[in-house]
Amino acid sequence: MEKFYLIVGHVNRLELLIPHGVKLVQLRIKDQPEDEIRRQIIRARDLCAVYGTQLVINDYWQAALDLRCQFIHLGQEDMDNVDFAALRRAGVRFGLSTHDEAELDRAMSYDPAYVALGPVYPTLLKEMKWAPQGLDRVRRWKSMVGNTSLVAIGGLTLDRLPGVFAAGADSAAVVTDIQQSPTPEAQTQAWVQACAS
Repeated sequence: MEKFYLIVGHVNRLELLIPHGVKLVQLRIKDQPEDEIRRQIIRARDLCAVYGTQLVINDYWQAALDLRCQFIHLGQEDMDNVDFAALRRAGVRFGLSTHDEAELDRAMSYDPAYVALGPVYPTLLKEMKWAPQGLDRVRRWKSMVGNTSLVAIGGLTLDRLPGVFAAGADSAAVVTDIQQSPTPEAQTQAWVQACAS
């Protein structure tokens, strides 16, 4: 799995940032009508194909399936309404969010491509009902998931990156550090380089 995992909230951000070496990106669209969601997914899918970037669609599994996307991400609450058998028949891989051991057990029962653990550090972007998990939890999760990839998310910065990888994370998912940067392209390049070294 790619070490740098960019998360963007709109296809325009994806267009801006993936030319800077991004090989794994999640499109996490919130509060948009169905036709706009599909428009963004189609644009993202086609753009990622050009750049050889793996696109992950957050939540909208049915649209992802209809539009022949190959990877989705689901939160715990989204898992209740998903046709996992249909995803498997179509060869669609999926990653699942986890925050505690019960959620991890549930996620692992679906044999996901990866599990995400977060927030590792305090996060500014959205209100979280979970306290920061910390690096000890990252270590524990890695020992529990074995060969399944582990994605760390929440409050990640370039300074914190070495510790996250040392604790066992396979991939670092980044939202705020790039989204709130005055120079998102340069910050994306810095992340790509940091994760490659």
